[in-house]
Amino acid sequence: MIIDTHIHLYDQQYQSDFSQIIDEAFAADVRKMIVVGYDYESSLKAINLAEKHDFLYAAVGLHPSEVAKEKDYELKWLKDLALHPRVVAVGEAGLDYYWDKSYTELQKRYFIAQIKISEQRELPIIVHSRDASADTYQILTANPIPGVLHCYSMSLELAREFVKGGYYLGIGGVLTFKNSKEIKNVVQAISIKHLLTETDGPYLAPEPYRGRLNKPSYLKYVVEKIAEIKGMPVNEVIADLEKNVKKLFAI
Repeated sequence: MIIDTHIHLYDQQYQSDFSQIIDEAFAADVRKMIVVGYDYESSLKAINLAEKHDFLYAAVGLHPSEVAKEKDYELKWLKDLALHPRVVAVGEAGLDYYWDKSYTELQKRYFIAQIKISEQRELPIIVHSRDASADTYQILTANPIPGVLHCYSMSLELAREFVKGGYYLGIGGVLTFKNSKEIKNVVQAISIKHLLTETDGPYLAPEPYRGRLNKPSYLKYVVEKIAEIKGMPVNEVIADLEKNVKKLFAI
């Protein structure tokens, strides 16, 4: 089966056709999904969905773009939510310097804090990194922990270093874009045993649906592109990716 390791399924855009979207996912052999939070409220929503549907799991975390709004400086809410039996990861956590560099030190502080919570709860971490590759690498090297570089967008050189450290690379719809040369090079060069697939829905729908609502059923296009790049049968790619997910997450 195909497993979507990163989707924001509580997003309002999914709610009116939720049952149909799930039916389409199952029809496309996408049978399990990790619903990922970005703050307290969304993390609660992720858990609530995972409680209602046995094919869903939750990740709880504080996105770097949300750090200025956070008032619980000890992240007690995250420590508590991470104890829930349906939670399989902390995240998405990390660094994002793309929109605003005003809070870089605060982002680093909360990123490291979430790594520590991951260690305490014996959970992997889902890492968000945008325009912050050097700091992300430095922090993860200094604080090694099992995890995945979600929506990987850094260089091939860094990819090689991350996988040496045991990290997985999250591959999504960007791989199918015509101008996505760097991530294609990464997928070609890095062993399948270090890759995971994700939608990051509702964002980053693959071709031929680029610019529309991303659905878990569309993950098959990412899998097919990986198979094409690597010259592997699709069923072997699916089997290898499933093994990877189960090595990292308690699914």
